[in-house]
Amino acid sequence: MGDVRGTRPVSTLFVIGTRPEAIKVLPVILELVRRRRYDVRIVSTGQHPELVAEVLALGGLKPDFTLPSSGPNRTLSRLFADVMLGLTDVLGSFGPPTPTVHGTPPPGTPASVFVHGDTTSAAAAALAAFHYAVPVVHIEAGLRTSNTLSPFPEELNRQLISRIAALHFAPTFRNKENLTREGIEGGRVFVSGNTAIDALLFASSLDVPYEDPQLADLDDDPRRVVVVTAHRRENWGEPIERIAESIAELAKARPLVRFVVAMHPNPAVQQVIRGKLDHLDNVSVVGPMGYVSFARLLRRSWLVMTDSGGIQEEAPALGKPVILLRETTERQEGVDAGTVLLVGSDSAKILQTTRELLDDPREYARRAALVDPYGDGQAARRIIDACEHVLFDTPEPAQFGGALDRLAVLRAGGYTEDPKDFRDPDTSWDVATGTVEVQDPFIHSSNG
Repeated sequence: MGDVRGTRPVSTLFVIGTRPEAIKVLPVILELVRRRRYDVRIVSTGQHPELVAEVLALGGLKPDFTLPSSGPNRTLSRLFADVMLGLTDVLGSFGPPTPTVHGTPPPGTPASVFVHGDTTSAAAAALAAFHYAVPVVHIEAGLRTSNTLSPFPEELNRQLISRIAALHFAPTFRNKENLTREGIEGGRVFVSGNTAIDALLFASSLDVPYEDPQLADLDDDPRRVVVVTAHRRENWGEPIERIAESIAELAKARPLVRFVVAMHPNPAVQQVIRGKLDHLDNVSVVGPMGYVSFARLLRRSWLVMTDSGGIQEEAPALGKPVILLRETTERQEGVDAGTVLLVGSDSAKILQTTRELLDDPREYARRAALVDPYGDGQAARRIIDACEHVLFDTPEPAQFGGALDRLAVLRAGGYTEDPKDFRDPDTSWDVATGTVEVQDPFIHSSNG
């Protein structure tokens, strides 16, 4: 790596609107801070200010700027306008716009604006930075459903950011291929893995109490735990009704399974969830959880039912199968790998898939042993190494090649090539408690 000591600190600006963004950029910010050659500034757009501050505090950080809000219950258009105007004022505090073709910007002007993912805050920030001639770096680039109405508005947001960004960090090679098909130069796309895995592996190892007293006994409860989250806009209305009714039916039929439903702050979602589930003894309906305690809950869980984007990536890293309560997903790698089961809001599919994972220990063990295709906990380091390669002409870092090819490793060790030929794991099933203990899933074939 080249020696960049003696140069003035490189100014970078991170724009964060929501808790998921904060979670996923925190490892990147901490990696920049660790290297001590960057002046890192953080902008909170005011979309979820308290939740963003809570996550940043885990790293001893706080926002340098918090954008003003035009008031509660903002429409998406008003949020977009607020972020555009607010970030323009922040950028203006560094000096007038200086297009790169006119030379080096004034000292202190951000060398780049980092945005993450597909929120309205990220899209508005990218456009504001473009108008101010500051290069945009996009983390978690290249996710696509190619349907601008699903997810709404995220799909169009991320397509907009991709047209603006100078440097794209794609979690997987599939994401990179999406960008290449859209005409973005392959040399501007770097496959990093997903920073969500970096954050999760750190957070899930922390011993923190659950905020809700309903969960105080969770770690001592012998029952299997199914974690449920559902909040996406496309599931509002009839879909969330069907999802809640399906959870209720499952809970009534399986008193030896405990369901923990972590609710979103949206009042409409809360009303449906509480109305359908509050009265059931083996269902704990809890309010929004802090990131670290939710990571602990994921670690404790047996399986996860969710419509979340990030949880599709995170839960498999802890060996938890995911039942995805969405009609489409931009994270197809998990579906292809088998770590994610796409069921939508169809009650019959939800019930059938969940029953299979609860009642068939061999199928559960097979799913739980699959490798997460999204990351290995080193994405933040790769991202900053790649940025330094661009800025300082340091050696180009190796890209994330996806997760381990589990079958290739087994074949190299003399195991059978065909997964259907593997002997099923030894499994101890306790009918009285509904718990299962899976022994070593790596069973050597007879040819060894």
